[in-house]
Amino acid sequence: MTSTSSPTPPPAPPSGAAGDPQQLRRAVASSFIGSVIEYYDFLLYGTASAVVFNQIFFSDLDPLAGTVASFGTFAVGYLARPLGGLVFGHFGDRLGRKQMLVITMVLMGVASFLIGCLPTSEQIGSWAAVLLVILRVVQGVAVGGEWGGAVLVSAEHARTRRGLWASFTNAGAPCGMVLSTAAFTATSSLTGDEQFLAWGWRIPFLLSAVLLGVGLFVRLKVAETPVFTAAAGEAASASAPRPQLPLLDVLRNHPRNLLLAVGVGLGAFVAQGALTTYLIAYAVQAGQPRQAVLNALTLSSALAVIGILGWSALSDRVGRRPVVLSGAVLMGAFSFALFPLVDSGSVALLTLAVVVGQSVLHPMMYGPLAALCTELFSTRSRYTGASLGYQLAGMGAGFGPLIFAEVQRASSGGGGTLISLVMAGFCLLTVVSVALLHETGGRSLDDRENAGAGAAGTPADLVRPAD
Repeated sequence: MTSTSSPTPPPAPPSGAAGDPQQLRRAVASSFIGSVIEYYDFLLYGTASAVVFNQIFFSDLDPLAGTVASFGTFAVGYLARPLGGLVFGHFGDRLGRKQMLVITMVLMGVASFLIGCLPTSEQIGSWAAVLLVILRVVQGVAVGGEWGGAVLVSAEHARTRRGLWASFTNAGAPCGMVLSTAAFTATSSLTGDEQFLAWGWRIPFLLSAVLLGVGLFVRLKVAETPVFTAAAGEAASASAPRPQLPLLDVLRNHPRNLLLAVGVGLGAFVAQGALTTYLIAYAVQAGQPRQAVLNALTLSSALAVIGILGWSALSDRVGRRPVVLSGAVLMGAFSFALFPLVDSGSVALLTLAVVVGQSVLHPMMYGPLAALCTELFSTRSRYTGASLGYQLAGMGAGFGPLIFAEVQRASSGGGGTLISLVMAGFCLLTVVSVALLHETGGRSLDDRENAGAGAAGTPADLVRPAD
């Protein structure tokens, strides 16, 4: 079977298969705002692990070892994300998308608030780090379940431009980064370094309680997706066969799609970990002012929203594969310029490096992932399959900084070139995985249409055969 070079427009959906424009707007707004809040909480931890936690929870270690330990607790959250994808994906495929989104938001808000209340290692010793890890696991489970539901609520309500509408969930991540970094920046400026380390760092976490109320208000107004409602109605009919467990369906019918979803996403997430978490610690240790690093991260995160939406909209026109493939190649090459620019000592070059990497190149890989992952699986296992593929790839953002910090420690504080090689290697994995996939942009998310289109339209047939 030959690969298509660009997506064909999906056929008009049957009656009831797509939501009305008002519900689509509500779904996209809910997904975006909910994602902003969830990632504010989740990524707030990333900033704190780079500039605070190594000093208050691992103060008995030397600076580099403390940074490695701090990034280790950061990585635990990413390790827990696939678990969240499995648990909430299962119930989301069985009971519906909306209910799971409410539960995940409550979990995230409560965990983040409690992190802001934690005593330090000077107060309760090693128990401080233990409690920090437990709450980080809860954060990981929550965000692991959040992403799939938020994406599906938008994608399954959309009639056209699925790549754009689904990407609003991914655009919430840099917005959350803007809010979390701005909260740290403002608190640090108002309290000063000494007071910031003593108590000021807690304020951004405690604000999670306010954001939780806002998010729940928006999310409760969204209706269940018509695609899921139709599939659930068919499954409930007396003549319908008993549906498989969602995870079993994914592993039995879509194993290659799952593996390739992980492969496609890993390059983007490793780059994300380098640009949004590890680079903070690296740049500060290289002599860059902490405030300048945070300012560059805030600016690049804000601009990344435009990049994610823009590249995702382009993927609706030219296909997911060309956009992601181009981004992976360019990011792999750019990784070798990233650390020399940071090591230059120039704030302007630092800002340029972060903006180009996070706002232009990374969105090419990251933006279309939302639609691409949903298009690889059938309706009754889509929440599970898309979440699991995305969250397994997402572990790259958690373990990337940990690996980079260990490389730096082993290199006696250097290691920029080795880190670039690691980044480029994961980008190469993305290139290979994208090359093995058929274009998914023209596929309908309604299984009834795909059944009428023949086997070539089904998720199990989206892998290109070997030459």
